[in-house]
Amino acid sequence: MQVSPEPTPNPNAIKFTLDRPSTDGGTQTFRAGTDPAAFPLGARIFDLGGVTNVFATADFVSVTKTDASDWSEIGPRVVDAIEAHFGGATA
Repeated sequence: MQVSPEPTPNPNAIKFTLDRPSTDGGTQTFRAGTDPAAFPLGARIFDLGGVTNVFATADFVSVTKTDASDWSEIGPRVVDAIEAHFGGATA
């Protein structure tokens, strides 16, 4: 699986483009108070800590972090979480 992080105009948000659809159709958003069963990938990323919002549609997942969090720490963990959700990395 290929996951490509891309910056956005918002320094607290990164777009993670996937080589496959990120949802079964439509959009999904996960933030505090969202039922984890409604969006398991969003819950997995949110549980990493330092994340305020996860949005998925088409072939990407957008993750927004807290001001105090650092992308150098969260970014690789988000990629790992996405790969784990979709069954691991493939060459």
